[in-house]
Amino acid sequence: MKILVIDDDAAVRTVIGKTLTTGLHTVLEADNGKTGLRLLEEHRDISVMITDLIMPEKDGIETILEVRTKYPAIRILAISGGGVVGADKYLALAKALGAHAILKKPFSGRELMQAIEKL
Repeated sequence: MKILVIDDDAAVRTVIGKTLTTGLHTVLEADNGKTGLRLLEEHRDISVMITDLIMPEKDGIETILEVRTKYPAIRILAISGGGVVGADKYLALAKALGAHAILKKPFSGRELMQAIEKL
């Protein structure tokens, strides 16, 4: 399965990428929603998108809304560690706006793989 990971934190992208490639998935990485959407346009075989919610340029909520419209078949996992109002509120909003699953940071590799399997 080809998975797009969008997170502005390079260390988070690296850990998620290593976890997923160990599970035999192909991983593409983007540092914000704008770059992620460009990769979706270039790689039409992406089936899952993992996106952080709080990022510069184009945040995860905007990205989820655009992906739901342009690429309705892509499954979305929203991740967040917080922000001004807290991770739970951001994740609930992401779920209400079209994310198929959510994970609160920090999460384990096992939790990540379980969420991917459910998608």
